[in-house]
Amino acid sequence: MGDVTQLIEQARAGDRGALDRIFGLLYPELRGIAHRRLAPHERNVLLDTTALVNECYLRFVQREGLRPEDRAHFLAYAAAVMRSIIVDAARQSLAERRGGDVQHQPLDTAAADSLAAPAEEIMDVDSALQQLAKLDARLAQVVEMRYFGGMKDAEIAEALSLSTRSVQRAWDKARLLLAHTLRG
Repeated sequence: MGDVTQLIEQARAGDRGALDRIFGLLYPELRGIAHRRLAPHERNVLLDTTALVNECYLRFVQREGLRPEDRAHFLAYAAAVMRSIIVDAARQSLAERRGGDVQHQPLDTAAADSLAAPAEEIMDVDSALQQLAKLDARLAQVVEMRYFGGMKDAEIAEALSLSTRSVQRAWDKARLLLAHTLRG
């Protein structure tokens, strides 16, 4: 049994310090996941890598129970938490951009429409992912881990107890379904 698995068991038993030690051990990997997810949108960053990992830690601390069974499951769960954080940040960014509750009149809608923001892309992908989850939860998990978590096929395969080839097929299928959904 690995160190992380033992720490997860300790955290489940109520040891609050075990979660700190898990994050300490996995911090480089969690930063890697966060960096891979945020890298495509560096110019319009909603969060930075450190902020995403720190917010992930805070959400873990706020949860009552730790469900993952081992390191791979923990990283998959962290990817799901990061997705939630990214989507929340995108929602907030869009609300602020639109003035929150303030009524406003745009001066030039053509110019505003031409500014394709990553926040809008994130929201579109999240909505499409929710629809995909209704059709096939496993496909949605693969997309979540890969798109929002930045995990590699082998990492996803380990977390979901699948072969790497099965993950690749699921990714291909999910991409087609998501592309269809995103096109309208």
